[in-house]
Amino acid sequence: MSSVRTRRQAAAVSTPTTPSPAPRSEEVVMNGNGLAHGQPKEVYVKENIFLFWPNIIGYSRIVLAFASLYYMPLHPRTCSILYSVSCLLDALDGYAARAFEQSTRFGAVLDMVTDRCTTACLLVFLSSAWPRWALLFQGLISLDLASHYVHMYATLIMGGADQSHKKVDKSRSWILNLYYTNKTVLFIFCAMNEVCFIALYLLSFSSPLLSPSLLEVKKADDGASTLQPGNPSGGASSFIFANPHSAAALELARANKMDSFWPWVIFGVCFPVMAGKQIINVVQLVKASRWLAEGDIEMRRAAGLPRQKKQK
Repeated sequence: MSSVRTRRQAAAVSTPTTPSPAPRSEEVVMNGNGLAHGQPKEVYVKENIFLFWPNIIGYSRIVLAFASLYYMPLHPRTCSILYSVSCLLDALDGYAARAFEQSTRFGAVLDMVTDRCTTACLLVFLSSAWPRWALLFQGLISLDLASHYVHMYATLIMGGADQSHKKVDKSRSWILNLYYTNKTVLFIFCAMNEVCFIALYLLSFSSPLLSPSLLEVKKADDGASTLQPGNPSGGASSFIFANPHSAAALELARANKMDSFWPWVIFGVCFPVMAGKQIINVVQLVKASRWLAEGDIEMRRAAGLPRQKKQK
């Protein structure tokens, strides 16, 4: 009897099942010619962020900065040219990022870190050239690093990961808003700040007013003489160079005969802007610190802090 089918079983076998509708992504669409084709899928091109043109410019800035540091102790002209080109490329990578639509967070961090490191290295040399002003240069390094780090951290924590550190609301600080949103203002302050330090670097080789050692008569057997720019307490030339007629010794002697007129002019023109840049760093540090403090207050209130003391 098991081989005998009931009417319901026979109807189920003879009636074809209704197919379930295909998923939206697998739907077949008929075109005008009656041909079926599937829905096109989005294809993403694999990109290497590290090889974007703005980042390649950033790498070249690092190479030029290292080259300028290599020539810094003895070759002020070569060092100044390499350092200046490295700083000028800072403006070019921004234009490249907008032209090729390759603005990235990695590129922004690379650009800022390169700026901070190159400026710090130049100020370290100035500290060694003028030990009596070392505390001032060390303070400038600390202010530059601290203000930008706290500003970046506050933007990341309070503004979100997608907010740029250059996007500063005018209600928070009109000075920072003008500084970061106006490209002309930003370029003038950054460029003249670096040019001012370059002028000081050149004056360490050329100005007897700042470097009294340049007035000394250099003798091979004179223990009080020095070839170290800007450092009258340096050792004798025989202690610095084994051969006083070597290429390094002759190059430094040639560097110490530089004319100090134009470095003084450049320094005088750029100094007010450099001082203004330091004021902006102070404002940036204070505003970012207050922004973080506002976030801390909100977090403490959300956590029910400070706890109310129970009255006895």
